[in-house]
Amino acid sequence: MRQRFNGLLMRTESCAAVAFIVLAGCIAFAANTEEIMIIKNDLFSVSVNADKGSFSVQSLSSKKEFIPCGRLSGTNGTGRSIVVSDKTFGKGKAIEVRYAGGNVDKLMLLPDVPFVLLRSTLHNSGTNTIQHRNLRPFNATIDLNIAAVKLCALGTGGLSAPGKNQGSYAWLTIADPLTRNGVVAGWLTHDRGSGVVFSKLDKKLVRIDSQIDYGRLLIAPGKDADTETFAIGYFDDSRLGMEAWADAIAKIYSIKLKPQPVGYCTWYHAQASNEKELAASTRFAASKLAPFGFNLMQIDDGWQLGTGGGNGPKKVFTDHDPKGPYPRGMKAAADNIKAEGLTPGIWFMPFAGTHNDPFFKDHQDWFVKTADGKPYDTAWGGTCMDMTHPGAREYLHSIVKRIAHEWGYTYFKIDGMWTGSATKQIYVNSGYKDEGIGDAVFANPDKTNIEAYRDGIKLIRKAAGNGVFILGCCAPQNMRSFGGAFGLVDAMRVGPDNGPDWGGLQAGPLFTTRNYHLHGRIWYNDPDPVYVRTDTQLEHAKLICSWVTISGSLNLSSELMGALPADRLDILKRTMPSHGLLPRPVDLFENEPARIWLLTDERQTPRRDVIALYNWTSAPLDIELSTARAGLPESAEHVAFDFWAKTFIPPFKGILRTKLAKESCQILSIRPMLDRPFLLSTSRHITQGIVDVTNEKWTPSTKLLSGSSKVVAGDDYELRIVAPMKPRPWKAVTAKVSTKDKADGVQIKVVQERSEVRATILSPKSREVEWKLEFE
Repeated sequence: MRQRFNGLLMRTESCAAVAFIVLAGCIAFAANTEEIMIIKNDLFSVSVNADKGSFSVQSLSSKKEFIPCGRLSGTNGTGRSIVVSDKTFGKGKAIEVRYAGGNVDKLMLLPDVPFVLLRSTLHNSGTNTIQHRNLRPFNATIDLNIAAVKLCALGTGGLSAPGKNQGSYAWLTIADPLTRNGVVAGWLTHDRGSGVVFSKLDKKLVRIDSQIDYGRLLIAPGKDADTETFAIGYFDDSRLGMEAWADAIAKIYSIKLKPQPVGYCTWYHAQASNEKELAASTRFAASKLAPFGFNLMQIDDGWQLGTGGGNGPKKVFTDHDPKGPYPRGMKAAADNIKAEGLTPGIWFMPFAGTHNDPFFKDHQDWFVKTADGKPYDTAWGGTCMDMTHPGAREYLHSIVKRIAHEWGYTYFKIDGMWTGSATKQIYVNSGYKDEGIGDAVFANPDKTNIEAYRDGIKLIRKAAGNGVFILGCCAPQNMRSFGGAFGLVDAMRVGPDNGPDWGGLQAGPLFTTRNYHLHGRIWYNDPDPVYVRTDTQLEHAKLICSWVTISGSLNLSSELMGALPADRLDILKRTMPSHGLLPRPVDLFENEPARIWLLTDERQTPRRDVIALYNWTSAPLDIELSTARAGLPESAEHVAFDFWAKTFIPPFKGILRTKLAKESCQILSIRPMLDRPFLLSTSRHITQGIVDVTNEKWTPSTKLLSGSSKVVAGDDYELRIVAPMKPRPWKAVTAKVSTKDKADGVQIKVVQERSEVRATILSPKSREVEWKLEFE
């Protein structure tokens, strides 16, 4: 769609776009008299023809002109090379293209940014205020020297052929699944608009189109409006590009994530959602799970006042329902949780109300309106609160202040977030849908939908204080809540509600895998709870717990804890705490969800690697994995330990071959084979040493393998050690703990069968134990 703007033909899209644009094809048809401007840095060469409104980009490392033909927002422009200073990334080079009506496009190369950035400025040279619903400032044809039909498109809507991509919110990757090289494009900012990226086939190549939806962006006569910033770049491994894009956003918004909690949510177990059972579960968790890393109890829907009006939950969050499940009130519930040494958390819907609830009878002005002046309703979310209206803002401020500072909750689960943008619910939303952003009318017309939404989250943050952990829930209700929350929440549910059945369990991995690069950089990905209850198959419980643990996702459970059998409770224990690392899916561009993940810890020597294998199908699965493609360190041989089977895997050369039963997983700790004893795995945690082993040392002169481990009181802790049989056999002679550990009652015993050594430590108190094994 196109529109005339100040005499300039623009694609209706947001100019906050960034393009790393290679002008090869486009420049070819330019007249010899037309000036071609070029800027370069260590990564890219960007060429621009201002008159034609075209550009191209070359990757200098690969010598690939990966954007042979790109289009800017207009034509007949005047260009110049300039030095730009960005408040986040510093001084860099840019080409500025200025058009007759006053609009400006900038293509920038900035320090330590592996992208070409594009930002535009819209100018109103007329005498009347102009309004933009959306903009399409540029497109870029991608050439990876491979047929487009062999490429894939990965975005928030999932993995697809480039010509079948329905549109991705915020980011999109076009990659060759075999080599992983490709182009990563995405919006770095979402301050006023909701960014989208599309792909389509253009003859034999893939074309990327940028779009930004404002709803209502008003520009007064003589005024300017900067668009959002778009980034595009070429990467030998597109996963690294996706991660770099997320890192850039983290820098722009100065994101510093709070410590990642591990806890409990009442939502998926009705029996647990009341005052009595919550207290019992809190005591149980404090006693049985807190020593392993558990620290949060979160109360979900059901505590609040209101009628709901027949459209979703009750939506008056000023106080508790005295006839509801928490008759003593929410402060008493929080106090009880804190008394057990745990963090109290609570659910509410900050931007939602019910216009026909008696509570809101005299406050109809708090709501966003439709064009005909009626309250703006949306399915389940109710009536959207107007975050540009002073009265609505003061109402929300009072709720947040009470919950955080009077009741004492320091973890918020804020649901129905999309209602803050005053858009329709289109659950489950992941690929682009035009749901009518801009139809709603705000009290302040100068605020766009996304501005109002972000202002609402900022209000929550300010009223709650920086000490409160904020989980957003959930982006798929309407993905306008996705990019608009960048830099404002600590965690985000990136998928829909899950469940304890096999179909429900797959929802989290499906949506979280495609957004893996956001985790630990922009926020913590929340896939919804894990399940270990007895009506969940044992292999399914192990799989979902393993997946959440290895992926590093937000880890919550929703069980009647005290009723869990010991073996099911033990599975939960092995998921705690979160490892705090940034794992990577190996087959991201081949399978959805990914079947293979690599978790690497290089924070200390030796490096530790865990390969997680998942079978999401209902048939046995043969896996053949190259150690090089997986990202494991080079070695003539590797050896592994299977966590759930509790078995050593014989040494293998170059290729790992295994067979997974249907709907199951295999979690392998893998190390290069050595010619002396070394620690391969531990029993404490699914990551097999990453969260518990604080030191490992081999002393050749005394033939001692020593180390230290964090162990939990009363929990048998097993060290799994390889004692090679070649070129000479090693035998464990003694196993000891430090003098202080021994005096405090810590015991250790060792057994060996050929090359397999198991040393078991038992401590009466949770502590860090120093251990050593002597070999001959």
